[in-house]
Amino acid sequence: MKISVILSYLMITVTSSSLAQNAYISLGRQAVLDGDFKKAVLHLEKACVIDSTNANALWMLGYSYYHNESYKKAIAAYNRAISLKPGDCWAYYYRARAKNYLAKDNSTPAGDKEKFLLGSIVDFTKAIDINPSDMKFYQNRGIAYRDYGIFKLQPGAKSNDRARGINSLKASISDLEKVLADNPSRSDIEALLSLSKEKLATAVGHH
Repeated sequence: MKISVILSYLMITVTSSSLAQNAYISLGRQAVLDGDFKKAVLHLEKACVIDSTNANALWMLGYSYYHNESYKKAIAAYNRAISLKPGDCWAYYYRARAKNYLAKDNSTPAGDKEKFLLGSIVDFTKAIDINPSDMKFYQNRGIAYRDYGIFKLQPGAKSNDRARGINSLKASISDLEKVLADNPSRSDIEALLSLSKEKLATAVGHH
C-alpha cells in the first residue's frame, strides 16, 4: 500500500471537543506511523470507545488489528468503518485480506472457509468498483479466485462445485492477465498466472 494512502488516513482533522479523544487518536496515529501496532490498538480502542463514529480512527484500528494478525477484530473494525464511509476502497481491501487469512487458517471450519473466501472476492470486487485503476486489487482478487477454485475442486467434489471451481480459476486467470498486461515485467504475476493455468488444466483434464 502506498505510503501516501496511509498518510491520508493519518492526517485527521480534529473536530471533536474531547481532548481525551484527540490525545488517543494522536497517540494511535503516531504508533501506526512507528509500526508499533500493539500500542496503536491500545490507544485507538480507547478513541473508538469515546467516539464510535470516527471513520478514520476505526480505519486505523482495523489496520492495526490486521498487522497484529487479529483478523476477526480487523474485520469488525472495518465493518464499522465501511458503514460510516462506504466509498473507502482500502477498507474493503484490508477487510478482504483479513478474510483471506482466516480462510487459510487450518483451524477454520470448511463452511467458514468458503464464507471467508467468497467474502474476500466480494470485497476486492467492491474495491475495484470504487477504484478500477489500481492493479493491486485485481492481483489480490485473482489470488482469492484461485484459492476459492482450489477449495471447490477438492477430491470428491460434486459436479456443481467443480463447475464453480473451474469458473473461479478462469476468473483468476483473467484478473492476473490484466495485471500482467499493465506491467509485463512482473515475474511474480507470471508465476501466479502459471499456477492458476496449471490448476485449471488439471481440473479440466488437460494435464
